[in-house]
Amino acid sequence: MNTRSNRRRIAALGIALAAVLPLAACAGGDTGTDNGSSEGGAGAGGTDPETFTVMTANENPVLEEQLTALSEGACEAENEALPLEHQKVAQADTVQKVTLLASQGALPTHTIAGTALIRPDGDLNAAGLVGDLKAALEDAGTWDNVLPAAASTVEQVYGGVYSMPYQYNIEGIFYNKDILADNGIEEPQTWDELVEAADTLAGAGADVVPMTEAGANGWPLTRIMGMYIFRNVGPDAMAAIRDGEAKLTDPEYVAGAQALADFAEAGYFGEGFSTRDGDTSSNMFLTGQAAMTYDGSWLLSAINDPERNEIGGENVGFMPFPEVDGGNGSIDQYAANAGAPMIINAEQFGPKVVDWVSCIAENYGQQALQDAGVISGFKVNGDVTDISENTAEIQERIAGIDETVLWFEALMDSKSNSLASTNVTLLTTGQLTAEDYMAQLQASIDANG
Repeated sequence: MNTRSNRRRIAALGIALAAVLPLAACAGGDTGTDNGSSEGGAGAGGTDPETFTVMTANENPVLEEQLTALSEGACEAENEALPLEHQKVAQADTVQKVTLLASQGALPTHTIAGTALIRPDGDLNAAGLVGDLKAALEDAGTWDNVLPAAASTVEQVYGGVYSMPYQYNIEGIFYNKDILADNGIEEPQTWDELVEAADTLAGAGADVVPMTEAGANGWPLTRIMGMYIFRNVGPDAMAAIRDGEAKLTDPEYVAGAQALADFAEAGYFGEGFSTRDGDTSSNMFLTGQAAMTYDGSWLLSAINDPERNEIGGENVGFMPFPEVDGGNGSIDQYAANAGAPMIINAEQFGPKVVDWVSCIAENYGQQALQDAGVISGFKVNGDVTDISENTAEIQERIAGIDETVLWFEALMDSKSNSLASTNVTLLTTGQLTAEDYMAQLQASIDANG
């Protein structure tokens, strides 16, 4: 590998690179760079550094804490061979910092990065600085410690398994078991059954919102529309849009926007949903004011907090987004994300680093779940005690998932991503038709994609 020319290439790019981090607990970030099919991701084969230097975001102290715990426990031998050291960076400064370090030949061994930078045609990957984790772990015989669901998600987001899935979230519908049972409602399996359930709740005479969403944030509404599209068109629905094989103005895509508009027009989100923020929406569900909410497994932190959860964890159910009758998607395909990307510097992917990565893959799932209640994309090898039934259920579901889908905007450019969230309020309040919403969004994708 010609590392000198690689560094010159990175330096010439400067620091004004358009790349962002995906959000672990909210709408997807700008992932506009095409996944592409170009080769990328050098596997293991680099030269071991003197230390296993890990650069994480200031906003994510849990990862530093858990890696330190592993270095003092399950990965003590790996740490003795290659001592762990930590570096920190503000998440907003990641792209600038990583690009600068790469240009100086000083990229840490294991580092947070920017999404567009690490895809196969991204600048770090094209320069040979992104290690292929799947290839390395397969060679080491430890690949089976990465859950299939996490591998599916990481590969879809980045175009290869280039990031360690330290955080892993799936999305679905949380529901109040008592409210549904009191109204004779069984867990909906299809969109039509979900609409019927919402209609029953709306007409029950109780002061309960059928489904609360943080409409002010935009993304919870586009999530519902997007999941309808994935269930209707199939798991590759948005990849087809990215690749120009389909248009959002095609009838099967417009049907998703229309389904969301109809749901809102019927009043199933309750009054004032378009200005409702995230905390208000979560509190409505956790205090029994709403029967359901579409959200991600990051909601577990609030569900597990007795000061916030007044309905009790035992009364919280979770189900996947239902199927669409006649659609090509499956109810088993959960929407998921794997947090901010954490790559291995391919130049330093030597045998000792492979040992470290293998040890993390084998032990992080149990360590983080037991110590911090964090669900990751790694297999939980060993017993975990004193975690909530809700957390245990989500972990069990994740372990059983083979295929995932991304969120609606995941593969869009930044301008289209923003437009999708901004205009969805107009769609759900009747100011834009489903056809116009999709036409404007497709025009933006055509112009900026």
